[in-house]
Amino acid sequence: MQTEEKETLQLEELEQVAKQVRRDIVRMVHGCQSGHPGGSLGCTDFLVALYFKVMTHSPEFNMDGEGEDLFFLSNGHISPVWYSVLARAGYFDVSELKTFRKLDSRLQGHPTTHEELPGVRIASGSLGQGLSVAIGAALTKKLNNDPGLVFTLHGDGELQEGQIWEAALFAPHNKVDNLISTIDVNGQQIDGPTNKVLDLGNLRAKWEAFGWDVMEMNGNDLGNVIQTLELAKAKAYKGKPIMILMQTNMGHGVDFMMGSHKWHGVAPNDEQLSLALNQLTSNMQDY
Repeated sequence: MQTEEKETLQLEELEQVAKQVRRDIVRMVHGCQSGHPGGSLGCTDFLVALYFKVMTHSPEFNMDGEGEDLFFLSNGHISPVWYSVLARAGYFDVSELKTFRKLDSRLQGHPTTHEELPGVRIASGSLGQGLSVAIGAALTKKLNNDPGLVFTLHGDGELQEGQIWEAALFAPHNKVDNLISTIDVNGQQIDGPTNKVLDLGNLRAKWEAFGWDVMEMNGNDLGNVIQTLELAKAKAYKGKPIMILMQTNMGHGVDFMMGSHKWHGVAPNDEQLSLALNQLTSNMQDY
């Protein structure tokens, strides 16, 4: 979506988009009785803000993304939210969302490049790899004198992967300051709360110790997300990579899903779908 189009969208309109994306998420996961609704619902406001307000990008997709901002989804299991946002932003027809996780669909459970789905630049089924890839893309932009920024999203449970911390060391040392990364700090992972599975400790202190410029935001307040991401953009190219710690509720927007790891990777049944959709009213059309 080009910049001049994005600037015309007001906060109220973006909130309607977010509600519709959440409707898409629960319907997609229900339709195939498979997928990850919890984190997808929690990160909806972030992805809507990126694609409809913050990033410079175009649905006329090309892999190089020259002259554009790039986004890499590292925690690829929350593909429902990304697919919905890509479709609603014009990358492919919204009707294709009904094929999610079906045979021969381009919308597999984890994004893949061989499906040639517009918007997807890496396969992200294995956790821990997205930050390394994004650093490579950011350095490439610098070598090419391309002013575009590189954005990433990670789960907090994903920080238990060692490769994340290798990348965390590399980026500040090499002044990868055109990189804006975000961690979804919802405190939940597939096996339970992160503080019980493997406590992450003080994340702000950790990332600052590694040399990152650390920010924080409420990931379920769309206005705060936009404000923080715009501030992060203003901090770019000043010598440090940027890390945003984003507090969210898993399952945000659906009361019986909120705050529980039990909805990390469980599909709603017919009754639960109806309850969820009643809470997610939108003035947009379903696929």
